[in-house]
Amino acid sequence: MADSPEVLVIGGGSTGCGIARDLAMRGLDVTLVEKGNLTHGTTGRMHGLLHSGGRYAVSDQASARECIEEARVLSDIASHCVEMTGGLFVQRPEDPDEYFHEKLKGCRECDIPAKVLSSTEARKQEPYLASDIQRAIEVPDGAIDPFRLCVANAASAEQHGARIETHAEVTDVLVEGSDVVGCEVRHESGPGKRVHQSSGTTEKIRADYVVNATGAWAGQIGELAGVDIEVRPSKGVMVIMNVRQVDTVINRCRPKGDADIIVPHETTAILGTTDEEVADPEEYPEEQWEVDLMIDELSELVPILKSARTIRSFWGVRPLYEPPGTGTTDPTDITRDFFLLDHEERDDLRGMTSIVGGKFTTYRMMAEKISDHVCEQFGINTRCRTAQESLPGSDNFDVLREYMEEFGLRSPIGRRSVQRLGSRADEVLKTDRPNPVICECEAVTRAEIQDAIGQSGSDLNAVRIRTRASMGNCQGGICCHRMASELYPDYDESTARAALDELYQERWKGQRHALWGEQLSQAMLNHLLHATTMNRDSDPAHDGTVDFQAFDTGATIKDHNSTEGSSSSGDEEGEHAN
Repeated sequence: MADSPEVLVIGGGSTGCGIARDLAMRGLDVTLVEKGNLTHGTTGRMHGLLHSGGRYAVSDQASARECIEEARVLSDIASHCVEMTGGLFVQRPEDPDEYFHEKLKGCRECDIPAKVLSSTEARKQEPYLASDIQRAIEVPDGAIDPFRLCVANAASAEQHGARIETHAEVTDVLVEGSDVVGCEVRHESGPGKRVHQSSGTTEKIRADYVVNATGAWAGQIGELAGVDIEVRPSKGVMVIMNVRQVDTVINRCRPKGDADIIVPHETTAILGTTDEEVADPEEYPEEQWEVDLMIDELSELVPILKSARTIRSFWGVRPLYEPPGTGTTDPTDITRDFFLLDHEERDDLRGMTSIVGGKFTTYRMMAEKISDHVCEQFGINTRCRTAQESLPGSDNFDVLREYMEEFGLRSPIGRRSVQRLGSRADEVLKTDRPNPVICECEAVTRAEIQDAIGQSGSDLNAVRIRTRASMGNCQGGICCHRMASELYPDYDESTARAALDELYQERWKGQRHALWGEQLSQAMLNHLLHATTMNRDSDPAHDGTVDFQAFDTGATIKDHNSTEGSSSSGDEEGEHAN
């Protein structure tokens, strides 16, 4: 064993990055591996709620207490990732009075500040609430950017000496006798990969201890090590609206059920969610009825949702854990608490522990508990500091305010850039180069894009995660190619095109179940913009045989194609373009 124990963390979500940061801050030698980008799994597919604990105040008070405690910590150490919107649990006429009183009592028992608002008071705060709501309970819910938070944890881990490897999939857990001694990892190709290994190569990473922080995928890692981990993945579908119809988190005040929350997030509102157990955390369909359910049910709380534009839908998988012998059949009855599984105690397999269950809001607490456990294995008494030391970008919010004043950032673009970057604003935005807006929807400028490229390489999806570029109303239709152009001159044309295709396809997949009304028109507009200006649909009529000088002479595409003998598909495309 080395002087400083070597720990391998599997999983680049919030918990994995939190563990890597915590252990690195305590002086351990840490490597984190993630098979995709950071936030590839559950972390990148959540509704962005920073729990006050109110949602669990009746059904799971232990989790509720953890949530309110950690929400207070995160609002301090990650201020640039958090918007304290407040939350309302809204009662409709058909919702039971008994549950309303249970919710209020539960919040107070769990030290969650709770105040009853009349219908008039609630609608004064949120004018688009339905006119027939009866009353509401106000709680300190908030919204949090999971991408920014996860990246900030990874950055902090690196600053303390950790090695962060993305596009690095664990293909085997190395077991010698009854000891786990590391993992075999396959390094895949990926735009902007930060490892030196070439695509398809494998690496055996030996470690004194392995932490399985893969959430819903924990069972698959367990199988590689020969142990059984009883994770029960539960799918939740969410829908993103085109604007913030509300500025407060809106919860339905009724017992557990689908489609009962609206979370204002950045420039949008996210509707959620369902709760359906699935066999595999990756292979199952998202269905149209689930999207329809979100709109229909939540329109009872906020009627304007019926006429609003839906820009995309997505799903995530909760890593629920059912301890042996529980026998729970309904996934909504499984606790949202987290569990530390020491495989030496549990399975006579030394050198590995899994962390399962839990929630995004409690990621730091989960990381602290497992880091304490790892340190105990090596007799290390260094205490956790992650609740006291701010994450990169959040350590001095006064810098943010001063920067706004110094440069007169009165525009929404300037303010949002500074709010995203926090105390890094001075470092990133002080540039003598032109700094145009690349993504209008999310107000992301060239300086931010270039900063993200410097950290993520040519992986434009990683740039998206760092900046939110392409995540607004146009879903990348107007800005994807602009982002790709920012790769020049450091990357060649083929790399830029591959990065553009990967980003554009990722943006497309979430729109497939939202194609009606205005969004259908928007999707067609995006398609035509990319098809006709860059030949993204590979139309053979535009494969180099078209004389584009004809446009300057006033000839229509249809006239030109007829003289050239082009195919009918080319005629049709040309008519649309005109």
